[in-house]
Amino acid sequence: MSKFWSPIVSQLTPYTPGEQPKLARLVKLNTNESPYGPSPRALAAIAGEVSDNLRLYPNPDAEPLKLAIAARHAGDGITPREVFVGNGSDEVLAHAFHALLKHGKPILFPDITYSFYPTYAGLYEVQYRAVPLADDFTIRADDYLGQGDAIGGIIFPNPNAPTGCLMPLAEVERILQGNPQRVVVVDEAYIDFGGISAIGLVQRYPNLLVVQTLSKSRALAGMRVGFAIGHADLIDALERVKNSFNSYPLDRPAIAGATAAIEDEAYFRKTCDLVIASRERLAASLKALGFDVLPSAANFVFVRHPGHDAATLAARLRGDGIIVRHFTSARINQFLRITIGTDEACDILVESLRRHLG
Repeated sequence: MSKFWSPIVSQLTPYTPGEQPKLARLVKLNTNESPYGPSPRALAAIAGEVSDNLRLYPNPDAEPLKLAIAARHAGDGITPREVFVGNGSDEVLAHAFHALLKHGKPILFPDITYSFYPTYAGLYEVQYRAVPLADDFTIRADDYLGQGDAIGGIIFPNPNAPTGCLMPLAEVERILQGNPQRVVVVDEAYIDFGGISAIGLVQRYPNLLVVQTLSKSRALAGMRVGFAIGHADLIDALERVKNSFNSYPLDRPAIAGATAAIEDEAYFRKTCDLVIASRERLAASLKALGFDVLPSAANFVFVRHPGHDAATLAARLRGDGIIVRHFTSARINQFLRITIGTDEACDILVESLRRHLG
C-alpha cells in the first residue's frame, strides 16, 4: 500500500484473468478462446486498416459495427440506436455497473458466476448480494423475484460461467416480468454455443440489457470487442459514461474486423457447430472416465471426478503441457473448467487424463 493511493484502491480485489503461459507445444484449454481462427473476411478487413490511416482517430461511435449488429438483429426490431459497443464485453459490463446498477441498493447476481462482477461492484461502490445457485448449479428464476424496491438491479450470465449451465429463455423472461422497475443485465458471452438469445425480448422489456462479446464465437479475443443491445434510454446512459471515460474505445482495425466478423454468418455458424460437436464428444469421453460433467451450453465443460482431487489433476495435466482452469472457491474447488479445443486437442487431454486416472 502506498500513501499516494486513493482510498478505494486498497479496498479492491482485482479480477484474476486466466493464465496466458509461455510454454512450448502447449495444449491451452483454460481461457475459453476459440480453437479456430477468425473469419477470413475479418482478417482481410483488419489488414486493410493497417495503413497510413492509423494516424487518424477511429469513428468514435464505431458506426459501421453498430449498423452491422443492428442489421443482424433486424428481425428482432433492433436499430443502431439500441446498440452500444465497447472494448470487449468487460468494458461494456463495467459501464453498465456504473451507468445502470448504482442506485444505493444491493444488486443481485449468482454466488458462483463471472468473478468480474464483485470486482466491478467494489470499483464502483455498488452494493451486492450473491444469490446461491441450486444444488445442481443452475440459476433459479424464483430467487430473483419478489424483490420490489429492495434491489438496485440484477445481472447474470446465460449460460452461466464457470458452470456452463443454461437458463431457458422463458425463465429469463420471468425475471424481467418480476422486476419491471430495475435493470436486468443478461451477459451472453457464450449464448452462441447452445442457447437462445434474450435480444428478442428487448422490444418488450425496456429494463433489459443484453451483453455479448466477439471473443468466443467470433474468435476475436485478441481484438477486444463487445456490445450491448437494449432500449435506447439504456444505451444513452452507457454512451454518456463511455464519452466521459474514453471516446475512442475501438480502434480502426477492431471496428473493421468486428464488422466483417458479424457479417460473415456462414463462417460463424460453421465454427460454432464444430465447437458444439467437439463439446458433446469430449463430454462423452469424460463421462466414460468417471467424471461428473455439468450440462453445458458454452464452449467449455465444468467437470469433477469423485475419486480424484481437482487441483492434483490440474497439476498433472500441466506437467503434460495441458492447461485447464481450476477454481478455489469452496463450492467448486473440486471442479475443472475445460475449454473446448479441436478434436485433436481434446483427444490429447483425454489420453493424459486416462493415464493419470490409472
